[in-house]
Amino acid sequence: MSQFLLLLIAVLGALLAACGGGSAPETKTEPKAESAPAPPGPAGDSVIEGKVTFLGPKPVLKPVSMDATPACARQHSKPPMSEEAIVAADGAVKNVFVWVKAGLAPGSWPKPSGMVTIDQVGCVYKPHVVGVMVDQEIQFLNSDPTNHNIHPLPRINREWNESQAPKGDPKIKSFPKQEVMIPIKCNVHPWMRVWVGVVAHPFFQVTGDDGTFSLKGLPAGEYTVEAWHERFGTQELKVKVGAKETGKADFAFKG
Repeated sequence: MSQFLLLLIAVLGALLAACGGGSAPETKTEPKAESAPAPPGPAGDSVIEGKVTFLGPKPVLKPVSMDATPACARQHSKPPMSEEAIVAADGAVKNVFVWVKAGLAPGSWPKPSGMVTIDQVGCVYKPHVVGVMVDQEIQFLNSDPTNHNIHPLPRINREWNESQAPKGDPKIKSFPKQEVMIPIKCNVHPWMRVWVGVVAHPFFQVTGDDGTFSLKGLPAGEYTVEAWHERFGTQELKVKVGAKETGKADFAFKG
């Protein structure tokens, strides 16, 4: 081979290398910056308290028929009454979920270490209305001698549907997103229903027989407080409280 041809091959090889021949240089990828954790949720020494009442003729509770399921019916001396509208003689309303809907500064509150228990007793969910924080664990029990089927129907959280054997092992669940309210039914017994309010902060409560509630540990500020009832609907009130003050929020549903 002539010296000219060898020289030409060498020159061409050098040109190819200079124009990108061989492996491409590595591109360094900058690591993504981690988002900063939310600041601790604000706390204080203010309180919002009140009472939920019903104005008008007291709703008549209806008996729940369990005749189609003898295993349920024989656990009751008489048919149990529906819990969807329990109103005391003085108008106090039970099973109202009351919570701070707006007004809190952004923050992250630690979830309670304890679990909330929802039991199935006599083919009835107990309690009928509960509140939990986001990601707080709920323990579902089946104290009945019959099979149940736990089926939440959320709009925001993930829906699931699981069977639970008679007196079977507890099922531990949680909801990762705020949602007020989540109905939970039993596919086996259509009359069974429990309502769960899932909130990102600890300022909520379910009214008892006397219809009262008390939301403690709030910082001073102006808040929107909502009262939810499965039959009567929802109401909102604006409440402003100063440091160490107690604000009032009395709700009145009408028939």
